[in-house]
Amino acid sequence: MSTKDWIEKDFYKVLGVSKTAEADEIKKAYRKLARQYHPDSNAGDTKAEAKFKEVSEAYDVVGDPKKRKEYDEARRLFGSGGFRMPTGSGQGGGFDFNVGDLFNRGGQGGGSGLGDILGGMFGGGGRTTTSTTARPRRGQDIETEATIEFAEAVNGVTVGLRMTSDEPCATCRGTGAKYGTVPKVCLKCEGTGMQTSVQGGVFAMTEPCTECKGRGLVVDQPCETCHGSGRGQSSKTMQVRIPAGVQDNQRIRLKGKGAAGERGGPAGDLYVTVHVHKHRIFGRQGEHLTLNVPVSFTEAALGAEIKVPTLDGLPVTVRIPAGTANGSKLRVRGKGSVRRDGTKGDLMLTLQVQVPHELTDEQKEKLQEFSSASDQPDLRAGLFGSS
Repeated sequence: MSTKDWIEKDFYKVLGVSKTAEADEIKKAYRKLARQYHPDSNAGDTKAEAKFKEVSEAYDVVGDPKKRKEYDEARRLFGSGGFRMPTGSGQGGGFDFNVGDLFNRGGQGGGSGLGDILGGMFGGGGRTTTSTTARPRRGQDIETEATIEFAEAVNGVTVGLRMTSDEPCATCRGTGAKYGTVPKVCLKCEGTGMQTSVQGGVFAMTEPCTECKGRGLVVDQPCETCHGSGRGQSSKTMQVRIPAGVQDNQRIRLKGKGAAGERGGPAGDLYVTVHVHKHRIFGRQGEHLTLNVPVSFTEAALGAEIKVPTLDGLPVTVRIPAGTANGSKLRVRGKGSVRRDGTKGDLMLTLQVQVPHELTDEQKEKLQEFSSASDQPDLRAGLFGSS
């Protein structure tokens, strides 16, 4: 569809909504009409099929906030099919001329029409000449893996990664053409690297050009090194910073650290999947470290001060309250994993009361005396209550 058609068609009228309609109202109207005129519900009805295309075309523009804004502005300027220009006669009359002249013809000197300027406004429509410059091409993304220790994951670490990536060919410097020759703009896609095809007469699909494989350029005499692709393999070692707090199997994206782009295009991204070794005694729960701490029966019953290790190697003293039950948790603040803001989580302790497996006769006698003296109520009385 030409740029002239985009501007002269009233897409709001096609959808049956006002120009000030909200996005939800436009979507609701489109869905209703799409169901009404969908080819699956109107087999063999060419009028319904044409109406479905028209509705889809309208929603593609006014259903997209950016396209809708550009469409409204273009119709405000050129929507009447022609616009008034002052004649300079002072009579205030002016003269009309068809907007089609702007979009379909250039000036007498052979210049391009206004359609070439506005052609990209809605993703196409204007004339494109064979002088179109090939577009920049983004570099490929690179995937790699890194294995680090538990403490390195908690505190962050810089690792060296040796990678093989896709780079511009060193022989032809990325052109793909043999030395002494130059590539030409692809005639099929006119240098854009993309082509559009219509599926089933209804939906348009844009995909890389099959002639130039998305490069926008073709070569008559390909480079002997890269065989015309313009790309080559290179190996390099990169120092990559793994942030503090990374989790096992977490995938990190490093923007712009992938393969270099073509024709001034941006580099791709580097994705690093991090594997973290388990620690002998410490575990993790988000930003906190965890540690199971064994305590004796008497320490739990009477209370005690004990030393526990931390990941940085410096032990801390923790107070266990008297009468502490098995599985009780204590918190040591600031001894956990590093957060994004530089602060640290906590060290979460789980107390595991150890019951001795073997007792001497003297120990048994003392415990029996304790049991008799404690006069504890029946701890299991509640198990036999009425249901």
